[in-house]
Amino acid sequence: MTWIIIIITCITSLLALNRRDVFRSMAFHPSAIRYSNQYYRFFSYALIHADLMHLGVNMFVLYSFGNAVEQYFNIFLGPKGSFFYVLLYLGGILFSTLPSYGQHKDNPAYSAVGASGAVSAVVFSSIVFNPLGGMGLLFLPFVMPAVVFGLLYLVLSAYMARKGQDNIGHDAHFWGAVYGLVFTIAVEPQLFTMFIERIKLLF
Repeated sequence: MTWIIIIITCITSLLALNRRDVFRSMAFHPSAIRYSNQYYRFFSYALIHADLMHLGVNMFVLYSFGNAVEQYFNIFLGPKGSFFYVLLYLGGILFSTLPSYGQHKDNPAYSAVGASGAVSAVVFSSIVFNPLGGMGLLFLPFVMPAVVFGLLYLVLSAYMARKGQDNIGHDAHFWGAVYGLVFTIAVEPQLFTMFIERIKLLF
């Protein structure tokens, strides 16, 4: 499923980058959802990206974590694993936009694109499964336990969302990450106990 998502997203993003009418019709516009009932925008925006760098980073991160998370779901949930993995991704797309919708539903100038919220959900699902695994950023020469990285990521995303001085959807990153944590534990509650027991090993 990870490869299917990546292929569909890449094809759609490349098409939209070359067709501005397609780009505009798929972007997340809260006012268009509210006043024109274009509810499909809650999901379509994740299939398009602002530029090739935006697309490449999101798909690279999804590739890096998605296959492992999909396998974890299959191990814990059996034949239903792939279905719940898709729900994780789609739920991340939807849930990460809800705060922005509430804040900008009357702002016709606001728009957003990209799969960052859904990708954050996948990354944080992986943290539930493997909280002590190594995780870091491409431009940093070191890694840290995944749970530590996740905590720092949430704090930074919340801070940057409140600051609001760039064009990055930090609130989508934050709420997508929260959704990934909650959803993964909800579908397999025993993971929470395993998660806590593994974190205790840090101390």
